[in-house]
Amino acid sequence: MVKSMTAVEMMGVSMSYAGLPVVDDFTLHIDKGEFLTLVGPSGCGKSTILNIVAGFARASSGVVRVADRDVAGPGPDRGVCFQQAALFPWLTLWDNITFGPRAQRRLDPERRKRAAQLLTEFGLGEFLQHRPSQLSGGMQQRAAIARILINDPAVLLMDEPFGALDAQTRLRMQNFVMQVQAEFGSTILFITHDVDEAIYMSDRVLVLSTRPARIVAEIVIGESKPRTPDYLLSEQFRDHKSRAFKALQSSLEKEAA
Repeated sequence: MVKSMTAVEMMGVSMSYAGLPVVDDFTLHIDKGEFLTLVGPSGCGKSTILNIVAGFARASSGVVRVADRDVAGPGPDRGVCFQQAALFPWLTLWDNITFGPRAQRRLDPERRKRAAQLLTEFGLGEFLQHRPSQLSGGMQQRAAIARILINDPAVLLMDEPFGALDAQTRLRMQNFVMQVQAEFGSTILFITHDVDEAIYMSDRVLVLSTRPARIVAEIVIGESKPRTPDYLLSEQFRDHKSRAFKALQSSLEKEAA
């Protein structure tokens, strides 16, 4: 039997809040190993889509599958990274990273070795006994990603993960996540308001309309990865950015009319 190459599948998904449609008949496919980013106006439903895939919110209709399994709630096959690292402040870095395997009673020697390797690769090996408050914002986000990867998720869901970081740290984290994807072959669904960030990091960018979210443009980023900051000055980058902004502007003008 040939395994599906689709990591995330949403078909005809709808959801409302207080009677107002946030997502209406929404369809999305993400291939295994793909980095897909959603951009769109504030309140358009980007985070709602991610929360439905994560299992934190339940759609009123439609089909949602991850790794060919229907999503019925949260699960270790989906790792979620928010704007704040959400580490447990009372635990050491080591205990935060290994929390998932310990909770599942899977912290065997092989998993301990894996945790140690991740921390070393992520530049955190010297901080095992530190609390989150003793780490910089970028280090906390690296730790949050390591805590997710130790569970071997099918999909990494990232909701504005760098929004609270300064510009230099943000660029370092963007490069770091691209390196992680290249090394681990991760499938990533990424949410951002930053068009530059979306184009710089992604394989494909979907531009969404105002609420309820519709896909108004699909931008395939064909340039090789990982990318360097020089890419931000390239003609290809400018062309992708122009197309994204035109789609956003067109959507906003239609709403205003």
